[in-house]
Amino acid sequence: MAAKVLIVTGDAAESLEVLYPYQRLLEEGYEVVLAAPTKKTLQFVVHDFVPGFDTYTEKAGYCWPADVAFADVDPAEYVALVIPGGRAPEYLRNDPEARRIVAHFFEQDKPVAQICHGPLLSLPGGALAGRRTAAYPALELDVLAGGAVYEDGDAVVDGVLVSARAWPDHPGWMRAFVEILRKKAPAT
Repeated sequence: MAAKVLIVTGDAAESLEVLYPYQRLLEEGYEVVLAAPTKKTLQFVVHDFVPGFDTYTEKAGYCWPADVAFADVDPAEYVALVIPGGRAPEYLRNDPEARRIVAHFFEQDKPVAQICHGPLLSLPGGALAGRRTAAYPALELDVLAGGAVYEDGDAVVDGVLVSARAWPDHPGWMRAFVEILRKKAPAT
């Protein structure tokens, strides 16, 4: 039986930041489960960088079904967690079930990959206090306010936490995360 990796996300998650790790981890041999506030079809978005804009633009992206609702997740069944970015973490951080799930992975020192706005979901419970993390650059002050150290990098590794700024960092981010998974939580 394949080891299971959980992706915690919701509507307005960045399409590439959900689907790239989803497919990469399947390719590696893991069972990948997508959790959301409710079991429904999610609407992802595409964030793009347009010359002349001060920030990213947002367009409708892929639709994808959530496998399970947060309330039905037993995090003990999973060897690792992925927290994609986009706007989803901005409202998911207010969901006690999402915070419960995230806290488990940090408390049990299980591998966690977070990208872009993903740290907004791990900051509220204090999981990043004293840790180094990347995030979308506009979140530097949020990271610092949460007691973490902001690093501007494509694959910031702090123990079993791997973080990155945004989807252009995917190769380094997933390479580092998969290396940790192979050692700490092999697929089979």
